[in-house]
Amino acid sequence: MTGTKARILDTALALFNRHGERNVTTNHIAEALGISPGNLYYHYRNKAAIVSALFDRYQERLLEWLPAPSGPLTWQDKMRYFEGILESMWQGRFLHRDLAHFLLQDPELRRRYKTFVAASLERGLSIYQGLRDSGLIAASDEELRGLLMNTWLLAASWPGFTHGLNPDAAGDENLDRALLRQGVYQIICLEAPYLRNEALDHLDAMKSEYRASAATVDLLFTDVSVAPGGE
Repeated sequence: MTGTKARILDTALALFNRHGERNVTTNHIAEALGISPGNLYYHYRNKAAIVSALFDRYQERLLEWLPAPSGPLTWQDKMRYFEGILESMWQGRFLHRDLAHFLLQDPELRRRYKTFVAASLERGLSIYQGLRDSGLIAASDEELRGLLMNTWLLAASWPGFTHGLNPDAAGDENLDRALLRQGVYQIICLEAPYLRNEALDHLDAMKSEYRASAATVDLLFTDVSVAPGGE
């Protein structure tokens, strides 16, 4: 990928995440880059092509954020997986926030997204099986698959949930990220009944790492413009 193409994607991602893809035009992206619209169209024929390229980059990075186990796992490895989930929500938050819109308007993207979900769930299952083999969780195969699906649904929908309740938070990156961290806390709560050994011993520490303050969570149900700051 050329330097200009990468810069277009980086700039578009920042604008989409902050303002929403529907509120950003290719002219906005070109202006932010200091290039002409014609130069942008040379690399990407329209905004849909930019969204498609960002999705490709997102799915490639997700597998980097959530590597398959290569041996016994520890609770610190579990924390690194939580960081991977947080990073996936953070970097791809514009996709998560408006996913139904993207999938309905682009059948090809919908097809690719289905393949991506299947591959991601396969990776997630290998991680949960690794955690079980390492004695960090205890769950039957059926429970493991149910936990995996619920974890996926929570992580995929949480950015849209928080943004829908309080879209003004997108203008404050510290607050926006704090609210997404609360999503990881909710995943930890989902997993809590299945934790064993050192993972259970460190449950409070894991919760404390991602739990947002009560004041921050309250901002989901109030107007950010008149409410106090986050954490």
